[in-house]
Amino acid sequence: MSDKDQIIEIFFKEYDKLKSEQAQRIGFRDNLLYVTLGLFVTVVSFAVTNPSNYYALLVIPWVCLILGWTYVVNDEKISAIGSYIRYKLVDKVKEHTGYTDLETLFGWEIAHRNDKHRKRRKVQQLIVDEITFVFSGAIALSAFWFLVSQPPLAIRILSWAELLFLIVLGVEMFIYADLAKGR
Repeated sequence: MSDKDQIIEIFFKEYDKLKSEQAQRIGFRDNLLYVTLGLFVTVVSFAVTNPSNYYALLVIPWVCLILGWTYVVNDEKISAIGSYIRYKLVDKVKEHTGYTDLETLFGWEIAHRNDKHRKRRKVQQLIVDEITFVFSGAIALSAFWFLVSQPPLAIRILSWAELLFLIVLGVEMFIYADLAKGR
């Protein structure tokens, strides 16, 4: 096997490993939505059983923040892998083979980003993500503020900090939404 063939084989092994990591991250990321919703329902169920449990609502923003940030990080890595394949790996293979029609080899990496409904789907996904991780945390805070009329000062400060963190998470989700179309 020539050096050129070995290099090409290495590139395709890299591609295979990247796609495997991407698939694992997609599964993990998508399950975070279900885990968040499950924890939300569990905490709300506990909180509404007794007025002394209303403080449990303050757990929900932390759940939303931690799982939401984990979601954003994984989503960004999923996009980064795709970007690396489209911009770097494709160029490496072109450089070492002289073959320019790599859409034959890496067609899916480019084609799925040119879907005419991609932007709409990405915006819809962003809305779902914001509702799941930001809005649900804000709803829990609003419910707490409504149900607990005079919480201690430290709890009020904590709850406002949670709201601030949720807003930051919402902005980060928007920044990393990968709404771009095309390559």
